Amino acid sequence: MDENNNQENINKENINNEGIHQTVVKPESTKFGSNGDNSFKSIVTNSNTSYSSFQEKKDKKSSNGNGFVKTVLLPFTCGVLGAGIVVGTCFGVPSIREGILGTQASAFGESNTSTTINPNTEQISLLDYSDTAVGVAKKVLPSIVGINVTYSVNSIFYGNQGTATAQGSGVIISEDGYILTNNHVVNSSTSSSSFYELGKASKITVQLYNDDTEYEAEIVGTDEQTDLAVIKIDKDGLTAAELGDSDSVQVGEFCMAIGNPLGLGSTVTDGIVSAVNRTVIDEDGNSYEAIQTNAAINSGNSGGALVNSQGQVIGINTLKVSGEGVEGVGFAIPINSTKDIYEQLIQYNKVKRPYLGIGGIEVDEETARVNNLTVGIYVKTLETFSAAEKAGVRVGDVIIKADGQDIETMDELNAIKNQKEIGDKMTLTIWRNGKTQDIEVTLQEQP
Repeated sequence: MDENNNQENINKENINNEGIHQTVVKPESTKFGSNGDNSFKSIVTNSNTSYSSFQEKKDKKSSNGNGFVKTVLLPFTCGVLGAGIVVGTCFGVPSIREGILGTQASAFGESNTSTTINPNTEQISLLDYSDTAVGVAKKVLPSIVGINVTYSVNSIFYGNQGTATAQGSGVIISEDGYILTNNHVVNSSTSSSSFYELGKASKITVQLYNDDTEYEAEIVGTDEQTDLAVIKIDKDGLTAAELGDSDSVQVGEFCMAIGNPLGLGSTVTDGIVSAVNRTVIDEDGNSYEAIQTNAAINSGNSGGALVNSQGQVIGINTLKVSGEGVEGVGFAIPINSTKDIYEQLIQYNKVKRPYLGIGGIEVDEETARVNNLTVGIYVKTLETFSAAEKAGVRVGDVIIKADGQDIETMDELNAIKNQKEIGDKMTLTIWRNGKTQDIEVTLQEQP
């Protein structure tokens, strides 16, 4: 044994039979002899010292043996036993073993199903996703049509009349040929400009799924306020779309847009519901709540269907946001809000709405302060013989409440009015010459 090595710190690694490393550290200093006498210091520090006395050599031998046991063998043995106890405890007690190794406990001969993380392949399986999309497409495609419209055009440049064509989509809502689409698909008024004027549609044709025949269609009714229209073809036995519940639509759920974009009939795009109850304003200034989606909606998709994973129509595709840096922002009219509209269009060829006959300006706090008014809706115009005029509303009045609810905008006033039926009463609280008063109005049918 080299005496110089007895003064060093020695770290030894003991690897047990299960691959766990334990470190045993020897004591920091070791001295030979039982009493620590200074006479032995020369023996510790100088290995070349010789002794002639047998007793001294015997004492040295005895002392060296005792030192080895105390400083090497005993600590080593204790370390091995301690490591064995620790390792045995760690892997013998399940809760400790799981805390250390987690799901790797099975590598030691025992499976640990309680902590094993198994991915839910049913939710992320591309096969299942594909099957859903294929199933939805097969179900819905027979209920979606392509629409081709021909308009007459009056141009200021040529002074004569020509024709123009437009394309869109539609959703079959009855087996006997009624089709729901957008007003702007079949109504040319939204496409006119200062350089030309489009007349009424001179011809509308419909192309069914997997059918090359062009069926002529007639306009049943249109509604600019909701951008909806109903047309009809003379054919029975059609596949009507299944309508879903747009009120239950959730952000993030799967959806597909199906229509006739760019004249490419029966086209399917997929995405998710990006937002619900999104307020949008169309080119004509009409405001309504819509479903937002990132499914591709291109020119010609208007009037087509936005459907859920069950193949149910949850919306009528109507708008897209376009421009530099804009991608995947499209809107659909919730199907629940279309039902009363298309039923009225089929029954009356128009939508019957309650009517006040007021043209107003919204007065905010600053405008009210400058003009010595109050916050509300300033009555700028009144339709002759309208419900408001008959009830006694005057130009210059400021409407501050409707049926007891504070209002500051025309949208708020119309929202309250549109919840009523023609012939219902509506109480308007007005501010006139610094005083307030209530006026009861009997709602008329909108002309």
